[in-house]
Amino acid sequence: MARYGMSIGVKGSIDTVKAKVIDALKTQGFGVLTEIDVQKTLKEKLGVDFEPYLILGACNPDLAHQALSADRSIGLLLPCNVVLRVSGEHVEVSILDPEVMFSVVDEETKTALVALAPEAKRRLQTVLATLSSSSASRA
Repeated sequence: MARYGMSIGVKGSIDTVKAKVIDALKTQGFGVLTEIDVQKTLKEKLGVDFEPYLILGACNPDLAHQALSADRSIGLLLPCNVVLRVSGEHVEVSILDPEVMFSVVDEETKTALVALAPEAKRRLQTVLATLSSSSASRA
């Protein structure tokens, strides 16, 4: 996995895994605001065949409010992207590491949000742990 993300492989179809991901996100206070079906978009716009690949835009309203209250421009980094892609016989679920995401903000914002990125990361790691305990294999 790239240094900017956290990832796990989950057995099942992309639709089944998507439902599990959404449920696990909900337990940590996240909702899914956006869904991009990359496979469908590339086929429609470019005529290109691509493996099943979804990008979910996940948001925890409390954490987002804290971040936006400290720096309105932080909306450029939101929502947290969660990628589901078919990889062999499992679906790889990857989540952007919030600590890496927040590494690009200015020092004043980092100071104001010192506890936010670790809290967001802890919650998202819990999402992956939940998926792991419900039939997963490490990716």
